[in-house]
Amino acid sequence: MNMRHGELPFTGPATFLKAPHRPLDRDWQADVAFLGLPYDFGVGYRPGARFAPAALRETSGRYAPGPRGYYDPESESYRFAGVQVVDAGDVDPAQLEYHETFRRITEAARELRRRAKLPVFVGGDHTVSYPVLRAYDDLGEFHVVQFDAHLDYTNVRNATRYANSSPFRRAVEEVAGLGRITVVGLRGLRADPEAFGAARERGHTLVFAREVQADLKGVLERLPRGKKVYLSFDIDALDPSLAPGTGSPEVEGLGYGEAIRLLEHVFAHNELVGFDLTELAPNLDPSGLTALVGARLLAEVAALWWAFR
Repeated sequence: MNMRHGELPFTGPATFLKAPHRPLDRDWQADVAFLGLPYDFGVGYRPGARFAPAALRETSGRYAPGPRGYYDPESESYRFAGVQVVDAGDVDPAQLEYHETFRRITEAARELRRRAKLPVFVGGDHTVSYPVLRAYDDLGEFHVVQFDAHLDYTNVRNATRYANSSPFRRAVEEVAGLGRITVVGLRGLRADPEAFGAARERGHTLVFAREVQADLKGVLERLPRGKKVYLSFDIDALDPSLAPGTGSPEVEGLGYGEAIRLLEHVFAHNELVGFDLTELAPNLDPSGLTALVGARLLAEVAALWWAFR
């Protein structure tokens, strides 16, 4: 029987895309490296995102690239060929000591940036984007593109300034070089007028899901060009029919094809410096669909980055 070890999705050690595990305390280099951030103490509704890195490791075996990458029958060519991919493990959260957890995440993110051309951070709730972005304070000017149903720009919620509703507010206050933010996919009945006012005053670009659905071409023209871009993808940007396993789902979200078109445009016209996927709560979706969609998104982002690098 001629079969590569671990070829089946459910066999072999569970790592992101079946990549080799290389902890950050070892010396290595890679094109793409994944780091799990299993922290969800910042949620204000339904927890479970702490389980996402483990679930996505297991599910991403379905999308592990072959020896020549991914064969694309439309173009009759291979995507993602020759890419060195590594799973760098997880950052252990310090339970309720969130400042210590953030310190650990920032330190690990700096290490991942030194080792990988494309660092990929897998949360976790959206709080983790804040300590990750602190690790980019030496980059100079850069832009954030955020796919999200929610703005995540609240100043204070329930007497805390460090929750999944506030990561980008804290980041623009503290991270040197972080300029404008483009948020795509906004919708829902619950909105903070102070947060939206502060985001508009700072010059952030706010794109609502209905705008994408009504005029995708027009939205593409509003995306940044010629920038260093950090991309943050909250799974709830997608419609909950695709991704029900998330803490705060919102109806009328983006379709997968719409999201990929938007991602392609960002990658084609900018330099991607990092990516995170957040708010996937596998315990809230017994069907496993959300984890499959999230794993496909991780693979798709890595392949698109490689194609447009």
